[in-house]
Amino acid sequence: MVSWINSNKLTNQHTNKLTMMALKDIFGKFISHDVGIDLGTATTLIYVKGRGIVLTEPTVVAIDTNSQKIIATGDEARKMLGRTPETVKAIRPMRHGVIADFAVTEEMIRAFIRQVQVRGLFVRPRVVVAVPSGITDVERRAVKDSVDHAGASDVWLVAEPLAAAIGAGLSIESPEGNMVIDIGGGTTEIAVIALSDIVCKISIRIAGDEMDSAIMEHMKKQYNLLVGETTAEWIKKEIGSVTPLETEQSVEVKGRNAIAGLPRTVKVNSKEIRDALKAPIGAIIDAVKHALERTPPELASDIIDKGIILAGGGAQLRGLPILIGKETGLNVRVAEDPVECVVKGTGKILDDFEKYSKILVHNV
Repeated sequence: MVSWINSNKLTNQHTNKLTMMALKDIFGKFISHDVGIDLGTATTLIYVKGRGIVLTEPTVVAIDTNSQKIIATGDEARKMLGRTPETVKAIRPMRHGVIADFAVTEEMIRAFIRQVQVRGLFVRPRVVVAVPSGITDVERRAVKDSVDHAGASDVWLVAEPLAAAIGAGLSIESPEGNMVIDIGGGTTEIAVIALSDIVCKISIRIAGDEMDSAIMEHMKKQYNLLVGETTAEWIKKEIGSVTPLETEQSVEVKGRNAIAGLPRTVKVNSKEIRDALKAPIGAIIDAVKHALERTPPELASDIIDKGIILAGGGAQLRGLPILIGKETGLNVRVAEDPVECVVKGTGKILDDFEKYSKILVHNV
């Protein structure tokens, strides 16, 4: 009898131990202290360790102008851009890769973090945030403070080109050079990476937003048609290109006549949009050439062998890899899931924090 009781007790203890281990494993997958954020000018992406990418939302906030309270974030707020009454204001709190409105950005990040937490439970996460390599110390501090005040327990920053390279699957620890071009909404980051550091870099505040502005300006000059940012971005995605298409395309664009003030529809073709994009695309290519001119000869040799990796939303513009390749004489390829490269990089950093700790900035 005693032997049976002891045996039963041991069995129960073993079962309880296995149950606790299983619960811990399951619980850990859903409640993580580690979060990676790509706080982009156009889009914010969040990675939670053990769960992957859990949020992809436009970096847009809608505010009640009377109470100054946020009434919508992300995609819901983006739908309000250019459509709000006087009592509501839809804004983009990030400009050129940096914070334009500190308080609103903080509230937006808090809302996004709350959105990805398990309902009814809140754990202050350790956060890795990707930031443009060319931002100032003051701008870097603003990002860190915003994320910290939004509920993070600890905040680490990583340069976007490094995160993009890691997310694209490049071995940044190698002494061999890798060149990455990350074209986002507000900035284009160009970097040559070797030995877990950026050897040379150029960060310009010309990217997707400037392309949209160029399209808006073209519509105004060519057709006296006023269109908003959302429409300009739609045109870029639908028929935008930087090299001739096999079959040129066209779309009907709706806006307001700048002279008569009445609604109007015009037909726009891909060739004229290509011409409109020449200035911002030309500036990006000039920056790429300048970065190559500054690259040490041995690393330049590696880039000839390996080519250039394109990341970011701008990498999806039709013909861009071909044009950059033609202008530089190098092989250019788009990373797999270019929009997600940076946030995937923060995820890989979280998965092996010790390995990548030396590329992170904590005290700014």
